[in-house]
Amino acid sequence: MRIVFAGTPEFARTALESLLAAGHEIPLVLTQPDRPSGRGMKLRPSPVKALALQHNIPVAQPRSLRLDGKYPEDAQSARDALLRAAPELMVVAAYGLILPQWALDLPTHGCFNIHASLLPRWRGAAPIQRAIEAGDARTGITIMQMDAGLDTGDMLLEKALPITAEHNAARLHDELAVLGGEAILEAVQLLESGALQPVPQPAEGITYAAKLDKAEAPLDFSRPASELARRVRAFDPVPGATVSLPGLEQPIKVWEAVALPRDADAAPGTLLSATAQGLDFATGEGVLRVLTVQKAGGKRQPVSAFVQGWAPA
Repeated sequence: MRIVFAGTPEFARTALESLLAAGHEIPLVLTQPDRPSGRGMKLRPSPVKALALQHNIPVAQPRSLRLDGKYPEDAQSARDALLRAAPELMVVAAYGLILPQWALDLPTHGCFNIHASLLPRWRGAAPIQRAIEAGDARTGITIMQMDAGLDTGDMLLEKALPITAEHNAARLHDELAVLGGEAILEAVQLLESGALQPVPQPAEGITYAAKLDKAEAPLDFSRPASELARRVRAFDPVPGATVSLPGLEQPIKVWEAVALPRDADAAPGTLLSATAQGLDFATGEGVLRVLTVQKAGGKRQPVSAFVQGWAPA
């Protein structure tokens, strides 16, 4: 099938790789403009652009697709490129730009979105992290027919995946990326055979996955330890959970923590002990034991190494 692909990060790159490996024709890729990154803050292409260039696929990087918006020249140029590409379908995965109605209508079969949740739960920007944070037992991939709403279109195909206590956001992201590649291939095959059956999303069970904010990083020890342990996993690698310690000017990042099923006779936030086994904090319910940390400017390290160079004041 002749497919235009729109996506930006690694999650999307995995899906594009699957479509290419399956032999689909990709005449055009849309992705976000190059961004500065790394120590030198040099402009770097997105993972999707890098893969497209490896396969000599034309790339468009508009700052907006709104013809009446802030960058109408970008939008018109992208529209012209899409018209030349004449796609039967557009596949969208974590693209980062809103698709206006003209873009949704341009491909023969419209636009399919690879969404990293089991809709209608966790519509929005951060479904992987919010599912872990909420303690969901499972998540998955939904292939959705895009409309003008925020992840409101008809569901075309779903694939589920259990969430375990070993999942942080990075690991779950990688597993869902692979699942997304499998799901979009299956959905395209069903489309080609005429067997695809759109199903409207149910009105019950709708939740929204708010965009991650750095302001959420500090751990709120008034919350239960089990909730905080999930948040640590959900915020790995971005934005990272943090905690302030005596004797250190800057908060440290917490990359691994577990909830201990015992109460602490101390105010939430109290550091109960600092040993090679972990940093134990009193919480609103139970004790949070921090196992892996990172000082500002340093690398991740087990608490057993961290406590050798730090002692509470």
